[in-house]
Amino acid sequence: MALDDVSQYLRKGHFVKGQGMASEQELSREINRLADEVATLNKHRFVRLHNRPGRMVMFQFARGLAFGLGTAIGATALVSLVALVLAQFEFVPYLGDLAGRIIQEIQESN
Repeated sequence: MALDDVSQYLRKGHFVKGQGMASEQELSREINRLADEVATLNKHRFVRLHNRPGRMVMFQFARGLAFGLGTAIGATALVSLVALVLAQFEFVPYLGDLAGRIIQEIQESN
C-alpha cells in the first residue's frame, strides 16, 4: 500500500492509536516507524536463517541430530535407572530376574 493509499484510508475516518484523525505528518511518522521496525526485524537471526533455504535445512538437520542424541542418552539413563530400581525387588521373582539380566547385559557391554 503506497503512502497516498494509506492517507486516503485515514481520511475516510480511520484512526491512529486512538488519537483521532491522523494528519499527513503523523501518518508519515507512523510509516517511518513501521519501516524502522520491519528493518530491525529483518536483521534478527531467525529471519535471516529462514530467508535462506540452505541454511534452514542445515539448521533443522543439526537440530534433529541434537534431538535424537538427547533422546537416546535420556532413554538409556531412564532404562538404567528403572533396571536398577527393579533389581532391588527380590520378592517379585520375574521382575527381579529380568532386572538382574538387564544389569548384567549393561555391565558386560561396558
